[in-house]
Amino acid sequence: MVGGDAGEAQPSDSETRADQASSDSWKGEAKNPQGIRIVILMGVSGSGKSTIGHRLAEDLGWRFIEGDDFHAPASLDKMRRGVALNDHDRSPWIEVLREMIRQVRVADQRAVIACSALKAAYRDRLTMGFPHVALVYLRGGADLIRQRLQLRTGHFMKDDLLESQFLTLEEPQTVPVVDVDLSPDQIVHRIKKVLQLDGS
Repeated sequence: MVGGDAGEAQPSDSETRADQASSDSWKGEAKNPQGIRIVILMGVSGSGKSTIGHRLAEDLGWRFIEGDDFHAPASLDKMRRGVALNDHDRSPWIEVLREMIRQVRVADQRAVIACSALKAAYRDRLTMGFPHVALVYLRGGADLIRQRLQLRTGHFMKDDLLESQFLTLEEPQTVPVVDVDLSPDQIVHRIKKVLQLDGS
């Protein structure tokens, strides 16, 4: 499904013009019949958003945007200390990513974005007024995700914050779900198939 968990606001005039120009330039594109311009990979930390995002973007020839790169320094410090973020911490981060989405659209680019987007309100804010944005939920069980986090090195998010991630998570009901116990290549293939990005 393209869009978030709720209804969308109307885009601005400039965004409408950008969409029209993009639609005109992409008419007849068999490998993207839904006209998707941005894919947001959501899920808890350790679900593989960055790994899959890099592979999907490379496969499609699109830009990859790592959402974690846009956390405020104070938020990164909290997570390194094992303190979970709250809505107050995440709100400006979501706004920065929303601005990134706007810039991608205005530049008539295509992008894959890795962003936890754990709550419905975050997803709605990210996609509100932006057509042609698709969310995909990378779903994994707590045991598998914890194992992955314990093996990961050099990342600010440790496994002691995993419980808070699952407590915060509001699983989407209207977006494609891909289970992360598959191989990365299988996950990328499934995402492309469900979003009709590979012509299959």
